[in-house]
Amino acid sequence: MKELAAETLMAKSKMTTLPPLPMTRPKLTALARQKLPCSPRTKPRSELIKEKDDIDHYLEVNFKGLSKEEVAAYRNSYTKNVCVEMLRDGYHKSFTEFFALTEKWDALREAARVRSLSWAQRPLEEQPDKLDHFYYYLTRAETAERKEYFEEVYNNLYALACYFNNSEDKWVRNHFYERCFKIAQVIKIDGGKKEAEAHGHMGLLFEEDGQLLEAAEHYEAFHQLTQGRIWKDETGRVLNLLACESLLRTYRLLSDKMLENKEYKQAIRILIKACEIAKEGNDKKMEGEASYYLGLAHLAAGEYETALAVLNTYGKISADLDDDLSLGRAYEATAKVLQSLFTLENVIRMSHLKSSPKLSLWACNSVTCAAHVYNITGHYSKASEYFQQAFNTTADIMNISLKDETKVHYGIAKAHQMMLTVNSCIESADLTSLDYLLSWKESRSDITPDPTSVQIPILQRIEIMNNVRKKSSD
Repeated sequence: MKELAAETLMAKSKMTTLPPLPMTRPKLTALARQKLPCSPRTKPRSELIKEKDDIDHYLEVNFKGLSKEEVAAYRNSYTKNVCVEMLRDGYHKSFTEFFALTEKWDALREAARVRSLSWAQRPLEEQPDKLDHFYYYLTRAETAERKEYFEEVYNNLYALACYFNNSEDKWVRNHFYERCFKIAQVIKIDGGKKEAEAHGHMGLLFEEDGQLLEAAEHYEAFHQLTQGRIWKDETGRVLNLLACESLLRTYRLLSDKMLENKEYKQAIRILIKACEIAKEGNDKKMEGEASYYLGLAHLAAGEYETALAVLNTYGKISADLDDDLSLGRAYEATAKVLQSLFTLENVIRMSHLKSSPKLSLWACNSVTCAAHVYNITGHYSKASEYFQQAFNTTADIMNISLKDETKVHYGIAKAHQMMLTVNSCIESADLTSLDYLLSWKESRSDITPDPTSVQIPILQRIEIMNNVRKKSSD
């Protein structure tokens, strides 16, 4: 085979070829072919450079007035031009970081395209504004870093993080949050404000990623650094209050997971800590919210008396703030606790709900819960009264679905209320009771309940109801 290939090559070399066609080239092309390094003639390098400069000068003067840089700008991509500008101006660190970000950008974009058919994210090359921001702030940050103006470095990196704070570019924002955090550690002239802000940003980063323990650590540092300070962010919010809100939010998320895993003691412990922080924040609404979630945690743990005390605190705070929505939530949670307790004394304590001035939707739900408790414990008159109140409230707030639901519950409670009297008359089997039942069937008005049957033990009540059903079926 080698011999055959060698013979073929020799045969081709002996073949006669047609002479090349004459080609007319413009002056610039001809000059370039003769003088550029690709020319077959051997020339000293210094002469080649001089001749190339002659070509560049000719291009600048004769080629539509464009300079060498302008021609390169048209030929190269915008991303490449940004890279060239960074290197030409001596910003090597900025170039390295920018190049790494663009590489990751393309990789994530391609991965997203493979996963989703409806993916429509534009390439970075088609977003020159973002490229301009990269160049402007990265180079300014590098210049400040050379002069050890670390606060200026932080400000430029934070500006980039704010610019990329959107759902599409959140990973870029997180990259600059991490860089801000590292730079903030060496800033000492501001008393720790930049470090506190950086901890807040890192807490948000971990919280969004679902790493709540790491988020809590950063928020705790954020809170500790801002204690006793009147620092504000760029929107005018007090940093200490922002730290309290962030920490309470993270503690609540952590407690929710603990309650799901039935780790009640840990959840209560972390929510008690949240209440203490809320008091430090000097915000009554935030303090009330912390009490509300702590009360629910005690309820989940079966600590009903403690839950009532904590929820009572939440109710007082809501009343002081004249917050009907929060007050309704307090009533509803209290009703759930009392329903869990299932005792007559605690049920009677819910009578204060009737005097609430404005029952919102939450308050309506709390009245319904209380009515269910009365219904289960055999206090059918009270149950009817509360279900009627809930029905009237749903009519006022124009909630049709809830109105129909409470209407059914109200009818059931009224039926239970009438059932005791009817059953008592049937079991008496005397003439007076029979006349009473006949007159009721003719008028279909309410039957006055028997005072002795206000509360009947549960087992006895179940037996009565079964007897009534049995007689009705017969």
